[in-house]
Amino acid sequence: MDFDLSQMAPRDAYKLLSGLIVPRPIALITTLNVNGIVNAAPFSFFNVVGSDPPLVIFAPGQNSPHTAANIRAHHEFVVHIVDENIAEAMNICAIDFPEIVSEIEAAGFTTISGTRVKVPRIEQAPVALECREHSTILIGNNRLVFGEVLFIHARDGIVDKNGRIVHENLNPIGRLAGNSYTRTKNTFEMPRLNYEAWKSITDEHG
Repeated sequence: MDFDLSQMAPRDAYKLLSGLIVPRPIALITTLNVNGIVNAAPFSFFNVVGSDPPLVIFAPGQNSPHTAANIRAHHEFVVHIVDENIAEAMNICAIDFPEIVSEIEAAGFTTISGTRVKVPRIEQAPVALECREHSTILIGNNRLVFGEVLFIHARDGIVDKNGRIVHENLNPIGRLAGNSYTRTKNTFEMPRLNYEAWKSITDEHG
């Protein structure tokens, strides 16, 4: 099947793209509103996009006005990686609560003060990335927020003494389409080849 997105309604394009580009990592993002209430909202249009400086990107959609407004006001936020243990609480944070309601309390989370930012982080999350807004780009109705990662908190056991990630201790979940999610426990290794190794293999097999 072929699809011409220029002739497709944005809602239909969203369904198609979000169902095909999977799995997507989930960022559970905390921000502060003007009254000092902690807002938490999950986003699967999210990823890391740079290391010098360290950058992440996410796209708060039309259904997430509080997060976008809070970042415009304070220019800070915290990205939390979602594991299986906090999946249900993350889902509660996706509810469209009134601005006066803190998703943190509704989900049963507790918070810890940030180290480099004023926005608190979620204690139960396995990883928290304290970020400062680097820039925000508006493309049509898309808002793309770039965050410079200033500080990382990782639960003991997730990063070993050599700085490598122990994925079986992280167990993040990924977003599929609709109400579907995926676990990341069923993994496999595939070393990256250099040109010499590839040539050696192709020469060996003719």
